[in-house]
Amino acid sequence: MTLLPLGLALLAACQGARPPLQVVEDVDLDRYAGRWYEIASFPQRFQRGCVATNANYTLRKDGRIRVENECRDLSFDGKLRRVEGVAWLADPNGSRAKLKVQFFWPFRGDYWIIELDPEYRYAVVGHPSRDYLWILARTPTLDPALHEMLRARIEAHGFDLERLSPTPQPPGP
Repeated sequence: MTLLPLGLALLAACQGARPPLQVVEDVDLDRYAGRWYEIASFPQRFQRGCVATNANYTLRKDGRIRVENECRDLSFDGKLRRVEGVAWLADPNGSRAKLKVQFFWPFRGDYWIIELDPEYRYAVVGHPSRDYLWILARTPTLDPALHEMLRARIEAHGFDLERLSPTPQPPGP
């Protein structure tokens, strides 16, 4: 009986041993705005059945960001599913790579940009718990070598690559 509390304490200590999730140094939100295609993600209940997933970010006059996510249900010809939300800097005096996002009041979540191409061609967004992850790009596909490099960087951030699932996107023109 006395070993159970000790075992639970050791398990909790091991789970808390991960270093805090690091974000990119800075984000120019004007350059970040626009359309992003989901290349891969950790599957989430609210995205079940989604293909051709993309997000569009628009800066608002009040400093917040309009977030429009959409996907097709089950196939590229499936019903369009859309949700609109808002994002804002988690700490107005802190990192511009740490945002909060809200789609339904009162629920909000962390949106941390952990990788960002200097030319804003791709981004990786995660959650400090490492339970949520998205690879985004300005185009519906990524070069395989770049995709593999991002996978290595994601793993270095402490995310479980076994959970990463590709997002089907329609073939190009």
